[in-house]
Amino acid sequence: MQVQENCTYMTSGAVMPFCKGCGHSNILKKLNEALGELKLDPKDVCLVTDIGCIGLTDALFDKVHTVHTTHGRSTGFATGIAVADKVLAEKRLKTIVLIGDGGSMIGLLHIVNAALMNVDLTVIVANNFLFGMTGGQQSSLTPEHFITQTTPFGNMNPSLDICGIAEASKAGFIARAVASDKDLSGLMAKAIQHSGFSIVEILELCTEHATKRNDLKGSMLAKMAEAEGHKLGILRNDVERREFSVKYAADVQSHLKEMKPPRFIEPIEGHKLKMPVGFIISGSAGERVQSSAGMLCQAALRCGLEVTQKNDNPVTQGSGFSLSEVIISPEEINYTGVSEADFVVVVSETGMKELKAQDIYQRISDKTVFIVDESIELDEVSSKVIKLPLRKMCGGDKASLGALDYVIRNYSLFDHEIFIKLLEKKFGEYSKIFRGEYYLDLV
Repeated sequence: MQVQENCTYMTSGAVMPFCKGCGHSNILKKLNEALGELKLDPKDVCLVTDIGCIGLTDALFDKVHTVHTTHGRSTGFATGIAVADKVLAEKRLKTIVLIGDGGSMIGLLHIVNAALMNVDLTVIVANNFLFGMTGGQQSSLTPEHFITQTTPFGNMNPSLDICGIAEASKAGFIARAVASDKDLSGLMAKAIQHSGFSIVEILELCTEHATKRNDLKGSMLAKMAEAEGHKLGILRNDVERREFSVKYAADVQSHLKEMKPPRFIEPIEGHKLKMPVGFIISGSAGERVQSSAGMLCQAALRCGLEVTQKNDNPVTQGSGFSLSEVIISPEEINYTGVSEADFVVVVSETGMKELKAQDIYQRISDKTVFIVDESIELDEVSSKVIKLPLRKMCGGDKASLGALDYVIRNYSLFDHEIFIKLLEKKFGEYSKIFRGEYYLDLV
């Protein structure tokens, strides 16, 4: 335990909380020196820490911004912070991730994506070859033959080359060092100063678990890396690749200027609704059940109503059922999903089977109106049931629209002409089907 004095970025009188001989202590000292070499304003530095021993860093750096995250997700959080600063704010923030070998494997995809994006971010991987905080278990960066709590006879697998993964992910600055390297602070400074994504893997000792189970000293770390085929030093320093925000400004924003401005639905007064109305609309996937429900929502919005829409379909997407729950209301709606339906629309046998599977009868009352295709056999219910030749007259892909058109026309929920105009705009001459010229006389 050592007291740090005269530190520009560290907490005054900070005491290192790590085990005696742990490499974390030296890493943090060298990081503090690196920030001093760069003469960064503490307000322009953000340290994002992971779960694990390295996560104790937060309390040791009170002059800079610190964010403590969930295990493995520190790089993901840091990416958001860095992008927000570079795209939306002052573009001065230097964001630094402190993560262990365990956390870097749990959140490996975050590291890969940050490298692919080339976000202005530095990831420091404190690699002591195992999960130190949780008892010394093996990680993916554990060297071959290394003894850990979960590999008591030695690790059977070679260690993952995280720098190699970073290289394959187009990282701009990649380095590997040993925690005792004299120029570690200078190496860190170069990584932080790099414009774009940088990663520094630092090999170190866990004196609580690693050295007790292995014949291991600090002087042996470089040879261990060599035995694994992992080179030390600066492995890549590409200054040509554009940092993410620069590319964003050049590419994305130029396209945004070419885009047409968004169009909004301008509400008009066209309803006399006093209470919320809930729809459950069910049919087969690929038959526009959800888009039909969306047109209902669009028409209701046009008439000045509030709406919510909740969709459900199986992971297969193109097969099976398709279901939508819609609420329209004169007042704000603070939830989705219909607890008691006013109208249940069923346009296929597949849709009926799904409603039964979801126990639809628990969400209806004697006031519920069923609008179903004439081909569907419905269990006896106390609710009103209206059968229409929806599939025959409208086709399977417009059966839901035919049913909704019937409801809006006959129950005066809002101005029916608004819905007709939407149908005409979408389908042209085919809209005569929805005007009821074929099927309403059959009811």
